[in-house]
Amino acid sequence: MTLATPAHKRILLKLSGEALMGDDAFGINRATIVRMVEEIAEVTRLGVQVAVVIGGGNIFRGVAGGSVGMDRATADYMGMLATVMNALALADAMDKQGLTARVMSAIGIEQVVEPYVRPKALQYLEEGKVVVFAAGTGNPFFTTDTAAALRGAEIGAEVVLKATKVDGVYTADPMKDPSATRYAKLTFDEAMSRNLGILDATAFALCRDQKLPIRVFSIVKHGALKRVVMGEDEGTLVYA
Repeated sequence: MTLATPAHKRILLKLSGEALMGDDAFGINRATIVRMVEEIAEVTRLGVQVAVVIGGGNIFRGVAGGSVGMDRATADYMGMLATVMNALALADAMDKQGLTARVMSAIGIEQVVEPYVRPKALQYLEEGKVVVFAAGTGNPFFTTDTAAALRGAEIGAEVVLKATKVDGVYTADPMKDPSATRYAKLTFDEAMSRNLGILDATAFALCRDQKLPIRVFSIVKHGALKRVVMGEDEGTLVYA
């Protein structure tokens, strides 16, 4: 039997730090990260090139109280370091699944991870390695959503996949409104006019300007990532 061809050759997967917590209050839930890596491994076996941008909320949440009143740039740099910790945990889990992962940081920590260099990242992707981008954009005042849009555009990803706990974008909060319905597709203009808050404003504007589609899907739904890369009706597609 011939396997269907994936709809995407190269993807940028945006994972929030909170997604790594599972049901824990903060930190990294081992079972959760292993399950996520299994989903990623499944799509790499289809020949899809995968890059990941990881957030740091699961770690930073544990010290957030201490950041009250802190200089914003200092707090943001702390958040960037949290993403490096998550990226290392993710890469370690990938290695144990038989994947080859490379962590590239936007801030220099050469003793721990290699610096982000675009041609090197592209080389790794072509070689079938999973590239995990850490430390956001390397600049304070920018979110990891913006890092996902930026890196997605830089590496020529065909789509930015925003992994959430909800299986797409809805007309209302499905947890509060049982009549809420999922959007299968939305244009960037429709998403803006309805103020749906899919990515932060900077990230959203970058994707729109670069005509880089965004697909929002549930990372907790088994097999959803594979269905997305196969072009099935999973989650919500936002396009130009």
